[in-house]
Amino acid sequence: MARDELENAADAIEAAAAAAADDEAQERLEKQAAKFAEYADADRGPDHGQLARHEHILNDIADEEGGDVASKLADALESISAFRETVEGV
Repeated sequence: MARDELENAADAIEAAAAAAADDEAQERLEKQAAKFAEYADADRGPDHGQLARHEHILNDIADEEGGDVASKLADALESISAFRETVEGV
């Protein structure tokens, strides 16, 4: 079930990338989406530190792009937060 959250995040980030007007933001988002897809398929998911770095990047892009991109990234961040609740530690 937790892996589903990572897949959902990857899908939402990919949708945000498609909606991004800025080429650099689109590229950054595509890299983030690929990383979350990788996490979803990995034997071991990301830790709190990795997730925090991703959240920071996604929040920055959402602030820069706004609109539909920010809305889709809000969905991704919600999925990340749900996954993060299943991660042991901090």
